[in-house]
This record gives sequence, C-alpha cells and structure tokens, in this order.
Amino acid sequence: MKKKSLIVLLAALMVLSVAIAGCSSGTQKPEQQAQQKKETVIRYNLGAQPETIDPALNSAVDGANVILHTFEGLVNLDEHQQPVPGVAEKWEVSNDGLVWTFHLRKNAKWSDGQPVTAKDFAYAWKRALDPATGAEYAYQLYYIKNGQAFNEGKATADDLGIKVVDDYTIEVTLEAPTPYILQIFAFPTLFPVRQDIVEKYGDKWAQQADTYIGNGAFKVSEMVYQDHITMVKNENYWNKDAIKPDKLIFTEMTDESTMLASYENGEVDVIDNMPSEEISRLQNDPNSGFVLGANLGTYYIDFNNQKPPFNNPLVRKAFSLAIDRKAIVENVTKGGQLPADAFVGPGFPDADPTKQFHDVQGPFYDATKANVEEAKKALAEAGYPDGKGFPKVTYLYNEGQGHQNIAQALQEMWKQNLGVEVELASQEWQVFQETRRRGDYDIARDGWLADYTDPMTMLDLFTSNSGNNNAQYKNPEYDALIDKAKKTNNEAERMQAMHDAQQLLLGQDWAVAPLYFYTDPYCVKPGLKGVIADPLGFKRFHFAYWENQ
Repeated sequence: MKKKSLIVLLAALMVLSVAIAGCSSGTQKPEQQAQQKKETVIRYNLGAQPETIDPALNSAVDGANVILHTFEGLVNLDEHQQPVPGVAEKWEVSNDGLVWTFHLRKNAKWSDGQPVTAKDFAYAWKRALDPATGAEYAYQLYYIKNGQAFNEGKATADDLGIKVVDDYTIEVTLEAPTPYILQIFAFPTLFPVRQDIVEKYGDKWAQQADTYIGNGAFKVSEMVYQDHITMVKNENYWNKDAIKPDKLIFTEMTDESTMLASYENGEVDVIDNMPSEEISRLQNDPNSGFVLGANLGTYYIDFNNQKPPFNNPLVRKAFSLAIDRKAIVENVTKGGQLPADAFVGPGFPDADPTKQFHDVQGPFYDATKANVEEAKKALAEAGYPDGKGFPKVTYLYNEGQGHQNIAQALQEMWKQNLGVEVELASQEWQVFQETRRRGDYDIARDGWLADYTDPMTMLDLFTSNSGNNNAQYKNPEYDALIDKAKKTNNEAERMQAMHDAQQLLLGQDWAVAPLYFYTDPYCVKPGLKGVIADPLGFKRFHFAYWENQ
C-alpha cells in the first residue's frame, strides 16, 4: 500500500511540474505576458495645446518639449547643459573659429526608416531663414554667414555659409566666432526636417501623427487636439537601446487646480504648475514629489512701444516703477521667485567667469518696493499728473489662474500708485500668442526662458528684426550694440556691449517691465527617476524610469 501511494504521489508531482513548465514556456495568455513585462509609461502635463510643433515655427516651451523628444540636432545638451554628440558623432572647427565641420553618424534614421543626411539639415536651416516661412526664431540662425542678409532678402540661399560636403558631412561658416555656438546647434529651430514631407503636406505636416516624421528618440503615435499627444519609442532611433520609456503621454490641461488634482489622483506623473496657494502645503509634504528647481528666465510686461500712450518712455517708466515686485512674488506667485531688478537675471557669466552678468551691472531700480514718487513724477512729466486724462488701456494675459492673479495685483497697484484705471482681458493661449505677436494690445504679459547660457539669449530678443520682440521695441543704437556683441572677438568688449544694450533697454527706454526671475516649481511622482528638468525650462524624459519596475 505505501508503495502504491508513493507512485501516485510521484505521478501527481510530474503532472504539476509539466503544468508549471507550460506556464513559463510561452503558453500563457497575452495578459499574463503583459504583467511580466510592464510597459514603461510616463504621463506629463504639457499645459496648453502648443501653437505649433514645427521646429522652424515654434517659439514656445510647450512646443519645444514635444520637439526635443521627437527630433534631434547635430548636438545634444546633457543634464549640465554641456554639448555632447547628437546626430553628429564628431566635429572640428577651424583655427579662426569660423568654419565648423560636422560628421553625421551613418546609423541615424528618420522614424520611417530613411537615413538622416546633411541635406536634411541644410534644407531645415534654409527653410527657417527663408522670409516666406515667417519663422520667429530666424534670428537664431543669423550666426550663419549671410543668414540675416538672406532672411532680409538681401542675399540668396546660395550665399549662405552652409555647405553639404557629402551625405554625412556638413560644413557651416559663421559670421563671427561665437563662444556658445554648439548650444545654438542643439536648439530646436536648427533640428532637421524632411523636405519631401514638408512639401507634400504643407503646413499640415506637423498637425497629424502619421505625417509628423521625426528623427528623435520618440515618434508621435496619436494627437488629440487640446487633449493629449502620445509618443512611443522610435525603433529607428540610433540610440534606442539607451532610451528608457516605452511611451510618453503629454496631456494638455491648463487649469492649475485641475493639473494638481490629476497629479494627486494618479492620472499624471509630472506637472509644471500648481495653484500658488498650494505650494506651501506641497513643500511641507515629503511625499508630494514637489521640487523647486532653477530656471534661467524672466517674467515681464510688454508695453506696446509703438502705440500711444506707451510709445512714450516716461509712461513706460511710470508703469514699471509703480509695481511692487516683492509683493507679487511673496503674496501672489509664492514660488520662490526673485523680484527682477533687471532683464538679465542671475546665472549668466560675465567676461570674468567668476562673476555674474547681473551682478556686474547692478540693479536698474529698487525691486523690493514700488518706487511710487518717482513713478508719479514720470507720469506727470508725460502729461498725466495723478493719472488725469490718461486714456483707457487694457492689460492682456493668457488664460490661467496664476497669470490672472498677477494681472489683478498689477491692476490694483497702477490704480493706487498712479491713479490709472487699467482693464483686464484674457485670451486662450494660441490666440493670445498671435495677438501679442501682431502688437494688437496696450500692455501684455510675457516671459522668456534662456535658449542657452549666455546673456545674449535674453538681449537679442529686443532687436528690431527679432520675431520674438513682442514689445515692438525699435532702437538702432540697441541693434548696433547687439550686432557688435555678436561679432567681436574680445570677450570683455562683447560683455560691455551687452551691458550697454541693457542700459538702453531699461535705463533709458523702459521698453519692458521685468517682474521676477523665474523658478521652476514642479511635481514628480515619487519613484519616477531620471527626469531632467533643465534651467532652460525643458522637461526631458529620455532616460526616465520607474524605480520599482
């Protein structure tokens, strides 16, 4: 009897082992397989629907965040903003700093499998510079020989310092040696685009997932207008094995309370904005994932320099000095921002790299309070004593509780300190950008995040030919100083020219009113690692992963 029981037991064990083996040999159901290899998905709230994700036409951070994941330039920037190889595996520069030769890697491909070639870069740059394209960031390519002349119709495309040596070599000749040029080559406006795709689909090429062909780490698989953009890992990307996420979902919520609720409910993993009144709570909660990061940039006010009454610098001066910037950052924004006493903030080196450009020049006004008496004096000199006779004006801002709160604070300060009534108006983000670009406003909110770590990125914004000069500021002397700074080989002279330019911008012309220097308050779900939040305002997820996955 015992012997028979042992045989039965052995037989049962054999059946069980076969069943177990079957479960681990590929015979399990698809849902069981999915559980074993979980897809790495990261959900980030992008904010408003980008106005465009065409590399040549985009000029906003939201659009750039998409482009940085779906395209790649000759050069990439690492987490410390240092240039590293991108599509170009190596490069060399001539002794005079003018001629840069880039050697493209031969395994770089577009998301449809076609090779990325030097011609794709040459086409993209010429397209961005072509005046018919209307790229606001065309001036970012003025560093290329004859770039500005071509953009202004004074030269042809053949005159540009762009030479396709062969399919995998491109030579670029600059107008002048530029110390930060590799950071320019890493900027989205200089990313390649496919000529055949752009010419076949026209403006719609960047509006549909199936025609949005990129060369980056991810490819767009779905676009739902004003809802989300989904990206999946690009199997043709040359460095795909280093890319961690399988899928990115960029949602498009604009209401800050909704963003935070979605984050805390587990519907998104990373958010950039939250109601200012919630920041203190989030900072004090060790499980919130709140981070107060650094940003190189300035939140500021555009005065329409070409439209009465703000075509008068005394009026602009009065409105700027009447603002209590410290009260705004402490009582309204509450995100650790610094009240701005200049346009170029901390973080940019001067000629002496141990000193900051901001500190060398010093403040243009006392940003810790409203300079009421000086503001009233300027307004009286402009012909409006105590605000009497001042025309009806409107402050325009894009939708969002944070911008609205700032607008209301400014409205009250101008009323109390100048005796001026200012109406408020808001517009949806895409409409607002176009309205502001056209100069169809009196006063408007604005903001600028650095494109690279040199003061030039803040100051060439206001040249007469800049497509991002929303203030409509025109001063030939200012233009000449910026041009000098871009062309001199002497670092001390270069910095001095930029200091002189900022003196004109704020010390003389009061063209804009800086409010505060940005910080970057954001939340990342605990357990999500490898997210790069760089000081230029971008969130990069190429190497992000879930800790326990």
